[in-house]
Amino acid sequence: MLYSKVLIFLVFILFMAPSLTDANAKHIAKAVFIRDGNLFLLINNEEKQITKGGTVVGSPQWSHDGKWIVYSERVPVKFQQIDKQDVTINVYHLETEKVKQIFHNGYSPKWSPTKNVVSFNFGPTLNISNLTRFYNIATGVSSYAWFPDGSGFILSTSGNLTPKGWTGATLYKKEISENYEEVLLGEAELFLKLPSAVGFGDIKGLAVFAGDMTFSPSGKWLSFVAIPTASMSMDGNMLCVVTSDGKHFKVIDEIIFGVGKPKWAPSTDTLAFIAGGGRIVFGFTNKDLKVKEMPVSFTPENFADLDFDWITNKTIVTSRVQEKPWSNDFSKHPLPSLYAINIETNQQVKITEPPKGYGDYEPVYVKSIDKLTWRRGISINDRGRTLWIANPDGSEARKWLNNVDEIVFYEGN
Repeated sequence: MLYSKVLIFLVFILFMAPSLTDANAKHIAKAVFIRDGNLFLLINNEEKQITKGGTVVGSPQWSHDGKWIVYSERVPVKFQQIDKQDVTINVYHLETEKVKQIFHNGYSPKWSPTKNVVSFNFGPTLNISNLTRFYNIATGVSSYAWFPDGSGFILSTSGNLTPKGWTGATLYKKEISENYEEVLLGEAELFLKLPSAVGFGDIKGLAVFAGDMTFSPSGKWLSFVAIPTASMSMDGNMLCVVTSDGKHFKVIDEIIFGVGKPKWAPSTDTLAFIAGGGRIVFGFTNKDLKVKEMPVSFTPENFADLDFDWITNKTIVTSRVQEKPWSNDFSKHPLPSLYAINIETNQQVKITEPPKGYGDYEPVYVKSIDKLTWRRGISINDRGRTLWIANPDGSEARKWLNNVDEIVFYEGN
């Protein structure tokens, strides 16, 4: 088995959004991160521990105004066996420093992009909490995304197994009023019905689920991942895009989980993603870094890309390793460095040199302070990595935080 050669593709969509400026960018680092299962705040290099039980799970999220954080936490199941656990959805208010539980045993919490309300799933039911009470919004929901203006949702319901095989996932649009009590559960507009299988050329896959739905900067395109059954999704899924009116649908390429997720450029309708099928333990092969409209590979021969982030609309930083056979001995895994790539000229520059025995993973550009961060660790499975920070070109690199499981920066206005 070989490590895959990972490809990141860029899809330049027809409609382009206006360029954004950095005129209003704040120069304050504001982040929430997880260390040993506990939640911490980081504001201007000062750490503050929020939880102490070591039971935080998933990714915390900032509210649109940066005043609240939503996170999930494991708790024992009430009145049942000791070894089973539920998950609560909690919010933390930065000003009052108070934690409030908003739901027991919910999942997939997401802030509205425009106000301080949290959506979440309880089973197949989508709900909204105004942090005081919750309201049922829609049923039969397996995945969802807020409209960019916060006026409603794109909803996905999964396909079903029938005597003829699996049916495809279906996407709906649902607008909501300011008064959540007036929302009718049975009302939703059909947006897109997927066939049982989607693909391109000779490569096809089941489309039982649709997830990871994200709008482009202009709001005119929606990207999502068509996913087969749970076991098959480890081997390949189909990245798709559709116009916001649901009329123009296209399968872009095959992708896998376990590497960097597709990401839109900061202010243009350009989509970058790591392409290629085959789960990571089959090796880093059959995946290159390309521009979709042009036959240009950004990944050199005998190398593989693991994750990436946009710096500008023209520059990407990627975590890159040399191809190498897979080994269950993590000490034999290839260790990545960071490379900056100009997607117009294909100029590529190595910008980090980790010491022997370490690799640089998960690059994240923090616009508010115009810095590049990444996690340095001993293998792809090392969760307690050290967080590093540098200028976007990799200069003036320094260690920032120790033992970081995950970090989320606030990038609001």
